[in-house]
Amino acid sequence: MQYVKIKDIIIEQIAAGLLAPRQKLPSERQLAESFNTTRVTLREALSLLESEGAIYREDRRGWFISPPALRYDVASENEFQELATQQGRQAEMRFIRSTRKMADKHIAQMGKLPPFTDVQCIERIGYLESRPVAFVMSYLHHPNTLNWKGVSATQSLTQQLAEQFFVTCKVSKYQVKIGALSGESAQHLYATGGTPAVVVTRQYHDDQQQFVRLDMEYWRHDAVIIEGISPR
Repeated sequence: MQYVKIKDIIIEQIAAGLLAPRQKLPSERQLAESFNTTRVTLREALSLLESEGAIYREDRRGWFISPPALRYDVASENEFQELATQQGRQAEMRFIRSTRKMADKHIAQMGKLPPFTDVQCIERIGYLESRPVAFVMSYLHHPNTLNWKGVSATQSLTQQLAEQFFVTCKVSKYQVKIGALSGESAQHLYATGGTPAVVVTRQYHDDQQQFVRLDMEYWRHDAVIIEGISPR
């Protein structure tokens, strides 16, 4: 099948260093002409490369070679900046907004919250080497954090909760599933709707086992590898 051969050629060029991370591929028209194929066949090859995490697409900009993925142990207490720093990556977390809202059905069920409970929603974007790779929504359930506006983008939420509100929280449950970017998550990550995503949900409880926080992370699937270390 021609689209598989096209995919293999691009993979070989990446492996040989002829195509560098973050490098933009030629337009689909140019690629189709180079491979003497149709746009339909070419798109099948590009879709296969995207599914394997070798390339990614930015809305209205085109296709790019994927950089190395960040290794992520979702059971650990480390957050985005800490993970990236440990792996020698340049990371930045940018704050979008902090709003008070009523917990929806999903959040209420996961946190076992009573009806009509308010939570504080903090929205942020994680960048690796200036590329947006993760859209994070954190829902805080603690009376002192309601209407919290002074959220720092340079410190992890865990640090800020401990230092400003004396709330210590740890990951108590996590879930990883395959999803797709849409709406705000796609917009903030410069992706088209339907782009594959790794969706990570992490629940945090305090020392008294009370629910404190729920993080919902929408990752570009090529930007992250989920891994874990078995306890000895």
